[in-house]
Amino acid sequence: MDFKALVTLLAIVNPLAIVPFFIHYTQGLSSAQRQHTVLISSFTCFLVIAVSALAGLHILAFFGISLASFQVGGGMLLLTSALNMLNAQPAEAKTTSHELEDGAEKAAMGASIAVVPLTIPLLTGPATMSTVVIYAEKAKTLLQLGTLVGYGVVIALATAVCFSLAEPIARVLGKTGINVMTRLMGLILAALAVEVMSDGLTKLFPALGH
Repeated sequence: MDFKALVTLLAIVNPLAIVPFFIHYTQGLSSAQRQHTVLISSFTCFLVIAVSALAGLHILAFFGISLASFQVGGGMLLLTSALNMLNAQPAEAKTTSHELEDGAEKAAMGASIAVVPLTIPLLTGPATMSTVVIYAEKAKTLLQLGTLVGYGVVIALATAVCFSLAEPIARVLGKTGINVMTRLMGLILAALAVEVMSDGLTKLFPALGH
């Protein structure tokens, strides 16, 4: 398992771009509550990636979906996410004002917003799950599959660091800096999305490979 999978996951999860949402949702929470939100969100992020890696292919088989078709569909989803990022939007979802209000209301009530909406769908939504399943198919050994799950740990740690340092990051980078980083990751993700779709199309239509 090469580092391309890790780079792709970092690009699409991109916890740095979710920092403003984290700050918004956790307004009014105590330091302990905010730290609890960081821990739950990071762990859930790892859990989504691990489950996708270990069970994703079995789920596809259950529904009778070929991996090639899934690669094309997943690639299109990645490309859509990349276009969102090029417009400085989170990769996984364009959060509506209603969702923002709902998140703020949950924070005010002291309820956990770590899983929804922070982790799902903002950090790890359909595009992330699709990416993990596609790379899980390429894992030929248990060690490679374990490495992919291990990348989930790296993503979780990156999320924990970004959320724990949310306010300093927001002060240093500012909205413009975060937008620039998001667009850069979006450009990388767009190139990777084209590669994933190309691979799937070649499997569906072998003549394209000649």
